[in-house]
Amino acid sequence: MSEESGVVLIVDNEPDVADSYAAFLRDMHEVRTAYSGEQALAKLDDDVDVVLLDRRMPDMVGDEVLNRIRDRGIDCRVAMVTAVDPDIDIIDMEFDDYVVKPVSRDEVLDTVERLRRVAEYERTLREYYRVTRKYVTLADASGNDEFETDPEFVELTERRDRLRERLESTAERFADGDFETLFGDFSE
Repeated sequence: MSEESGVVLIVDNEPDVADSYAAFLRDMHEVRTAYSGEQALAKLDDDVDVVLLDRRMPDMVGDEVLNRIRDRGIDCRVAMVTAVDPDIDIIDMEFDDYVVKPVSRDEVLDTVERLRRVAEYERTLREYYRVTRKYVTLADASGNDEFETDPEFVELTERRDRLRERLESTAERFADGDFETLFGDFSE
């Protein structure tokens, strides 16, 4: 399995449900399963990219698991996959997606891939911003002429261009409507 495949943590107190999600994902991702909130927190580390988290669990509700994930500062995407219909109480919850059970194989796969694309886009955008700020700072300081032929400045420029291309490529991989849903129409 490649590093590109990612690590998915599935948390559901119903082993049959968690195991079925794991079976859907196992060919494409490293999968960890937990049947309780405590198990989930024990299996959670910085390698986890996506968490599929049930809200209704007897030992620790999914909302509490979500809070603890965020308190730890783990940079992962969390989808609540639950039989609980969304209500106004979700407004303050720091999840990235909300999927109501029952869910199909395709819904599980699509949710994980969408969250991984969002994470990739965010990482690339953050790096692009840093590189572009350095480029602009140096260009402003020198009028761009002084550094134009400097090998480090040339490399910075090329890196900025590669990152822009990666951003565009990642944005193109979003399904129809996902990009607008995720990032909005900024012209309004």
